Amino acid sequence: MIARRRLHRGVFLAAGLYNLAWGVFSGMDPQWLFRFAGMPLQNYPEVFACLGMVVGLYGILYLEVARMPERGWHIAAVGLLGKLLGPMGLILLLWRGQWPLATVILCLTNDVLWWAPFGLYLYDAWPAFRHEFHATPIPRLRHPTGGCLCAQGRALSKAADARKTVASSKRRPTI
Repeated sequence: MIARRRLHRGVFLAAGLYNLAWGVFSGMDPQWLFRFAGMPLQNYPEVFACLGMVVGLYGILYLEVARMPERGWHIAAVGLLGKLLGPMGLILLLWRGQWPLATVILCLTNDVLWWAPFGLYLYDAWPAFRHEFHATPIPRLRHPTGGCLCAQGRALSKAADARKTVASSKRRPTI
């Protein structure tokens, strides 16, 4: 069980529903931001509609974190990374004068608003993630010739496995 589990469930439920709603809205009206910011309408609104689809799909992932917070560290980490990179891109567009300041609403509601709750979740969920990561054994795959595949994907012969076992027992003698 992670610290503040109930809070994190609520945050990710809200994030999931928000992203689903934003994705549907942006898919149905991909010109909304451009009208809101007083920018010329896009020639290819399908690009923004596709962004809406991706954001909506993140909503499904956030709902999974809400359902099982102990297992959502990876999803939240990727989500927070996107919420950090998005504003960096917007800052570049603003700096170059390509987008007006009114477009900041996009990053305030989609990104900046979620930094603290996602960061707190990652902090609270880290021990559970670390425990699960270390508790999960790495499967040993068998090569068709009978040897074992190591982490790099090389086939080790049975003799090489045996030599490793003998060498390790010499280093750590059993009592």
